[in-house]
Parts: sequence; C-alpha cells; structure tokens
Amino acid sequence: MGTVDRLSPLHTPEEIGAAVRRIAARLDADFRDTRPILVGVLKGAFVFLADLARAMTVPAEIDFVRAASYGKGTETSGKVVLLMDMDIPVAGRSVVLVDDIVDSGLTLDFLRRMIEGRGPRDVRICALLDKPSRRQVHVPIDYLGFTVPDRFVVGYGIDYQERHRTLPGVFTLDQD
Repeated sequence: MGTVDRLSPLHTPEEIGAAVRRIAARLDADFRDTRPILVGVLKGAFVFLADLARAMTVPAEIDFVRAASYGKGTETSGKVVLLMDMDIPVAGRSVVLVDDIVDSGLTLDFLRRMIEGRGPRDVRICALLDKPSRRQVHVPIDYLGFTVPDRFVVGYGIDYQERHRTLPGVFTLDQD
C-alpha cells in the first residue's frame, strides 16, 4: 500500500485572495509610472502570478523562468539548474520575480543574480509564502503574503510530487 497524504489547512482561499490584493496594491503604487516585467518561477508560481497580474491595475508584461533545486523528495538538492529562460529582454526594465515559496533561498538567489547580470533597472522579489527557518542564503523579499512554519506545504500552485497543486488553499502535508 502506498503512502497517504494528510492535509491540514494553513491559509484559506479568502486569506490568499486578501494577500494577493494587498500585494497588488503595493505593486501598483511602486510601479505606477512604469511597466514592470513580472517573471513567474515555474511551475509553482503560475497560480499566484495569474491572480496577482489580474489584481493589479498597472499594466505589466509577463514572462516565466523555470529552475530546479528540489529532487524527488521534500529536500533541496543544493544545486540550482536553469531549465527554461525568460524571453523578454530586461535591460533597463523593472523586474519582479514572482515565486510561490521562499525556502532555502537558493533558487531565487540564483535567478536574481542571473537577471541582475542582464542590466535591469531593478529586480524585486515577490513571494506568496516565506519559510525563513529553511533559509540557506539571504534573499530580500520585497512583497510577501505569509510567513509559514517549517512544514511542507501544498496547494495554490505548490505541489508534492505533482500532487495537490490545484487545491484552492494552502495546506501542510503530513504522510502516513
């Protein structure tokens, strides 16, 4: 018999919606005179990025990157690999890296440095969730939804082995 995933609610869809609107309002204020590039970190950030972009009133361009530091389990491999690069040139532009969760910080640190090397006006980081207890490198988070405990979380774009990604809320995951 396989393992059974037990899920415990952490953040409801309503709480997430309120956080998305709060972050969108801050982005609107910060970028009212420019057109930022929102860069979603795939796969996990796609739901958050879609909701965030729709909640913003400032027009933004959308792009994606895909990088990996997780292996098959819940632990980081420690090495970040770029799997898909962005298409939009960022030189002289404001870039907001949008991620689902900041855990070790390795992936966002890698992506931030990569983008900074391309000459943008600035690079800011936006995350729905922050798990500071797992941090291995410092990552400045400019826009944040929630801080979460040191538990594996799923839902709202975040998966565990490609399961639970489409849940409308965020849940902690326990396995039997």
